[in-house]
Amino acid sequence: MSRTRSRAVVLDQACVAAVDLARAAAEENVRPGEVGEHLGVEGEGDRVVTHYFACLDRAYRGWRWAVTVARASRARNVTVSEVVLLPGSGALMPPQWVPWSERLRPGDLGVGDLLPTSDDDDRLAPGFTETDDDSDHQMIFEYGLGRARVLSPIGRDRAVRRWHSGESGPHTPLAHAAPAQCSTCGFYWPLAGALRTGFGVCANEYAPDDGRVVAADHGCGAHSEAAVLPPQVEPASPILDDLSYDTAEHVSEPDLAGSVDDTASEPLGHS
Repeated sequence: MSRTRSRAVVLDQACVAAVDLARAAAEENVRPGEVGEHLGVEGEGDRVVTHYFACLDRAYRGWRWAVTVARASRARNVTVSEVVLLPGSGALMPPQWVPWSERLRPGDLGVGDLLPTSDDDDRLAPGFTETDDDSDHQMIFEYGLGRARVLSPIGRDRAVRRWHSGESGPHTPLAHAAPAQCSTCGFYWPLAGALRTGFGVCANEYAPDDGRVVAADHGCGAHSEAAVLPPQVEPASPILDDLSYDTAEHVSEPDLAGSVDDTASEPLGHS
């Protein structure tokens, strides 16, 4: 059995000596002073060498210019093949690219947006073949849903963990201050199927979770059996500060009739 051995690349001396040609190619499309010292060469193949130069641009610290030069067989002239900017050790790099389907978060989907699921989505299973609850089988059969895929056990377990640890679970200040759990509330509508014992929908329009899935051990102050009302506090009577008022003696209104000059009624011209 033969083994393939990698042949060591022999550096072409003409390409190695083309430092000035490589530097000129790197400086051609950049501002003056952005190409630094020569860092070395690396053989890429027969008569193909890459020259490395330091990048002095402050926005690309740790990067380096890579200029690949080549020489044809039996030719004397060396030509430039490629000029690129490559990151070196300690270079500032952008964050790793993440597919859009993995960047989505709850609430990102807007009106008119489409969120297709992949064929191998482990949250879904073909038809109702993976449904392990008899009531789920019966519901699908009676209503003739004919769905191509349904929730798989993995998708169901993820939903259970997400709902139970979220704002509608038992580990919130609202649930801790509740008089009782949702499972004993008359407005609690249990879900059908395998999740019936653990989750339901709140049907109290005054509750903060109205129309939402809540855990059976969740709770709030709008419990149907919360009959104890908070004590009524009588409004305090206003208190007047007598020190801020000046007392004054009562002054009767002047007698307008007695204050009129009797002589005003006499005819003019009499002494």
